[in-house]
Amino acid sequence: MDITVQELKERLDKGEKINLIDVREEYEYEEDNLGGELIPLGELPSRIDELEDRQDEEIILQCRSGARSGRAQQFLEQNGFSNVRNLIGGILAYRDFERKSK
Repeated sequence: MDITVQELKERLDKGEKINLIDVREEYEYEEDNLGGELIPLGELPSRIDELEDRQDEEIILQCRSGARSGRAQQFLEQNGFSNVRNLIGGILAYRDFERKSK
C-alpha cells in the first residue's frame, strides 16, 4: 500500500511519530531529507535486523522518486513486514507539493 505526499505531510505536520525510512544514498540525504532514518537501499539486506522490532508496525519508505523505495517495499514484504508503505513520487513530489500548497 502506498502513501501520498499530502497524507505524509499532514501526519508530519501533526507531529505524529512515524517510522520513516529514507533509502537514498548518504549524500542525497545530507542535501535534503524529511527527517527519516537513513538506510540506503544497498545496505537494507544487511541492516534488516535494525527494523525487526518494527515488523508489525507501519513503515513508510521514501527515496528520490519512489522507485528505490518501491524495491525496498517489496524486499521488506518478502521478509515478513506486514505494513510497508511507499511514498508516491518520493521527496521530489513531497517538495513540489509543499511549494504548491504555500
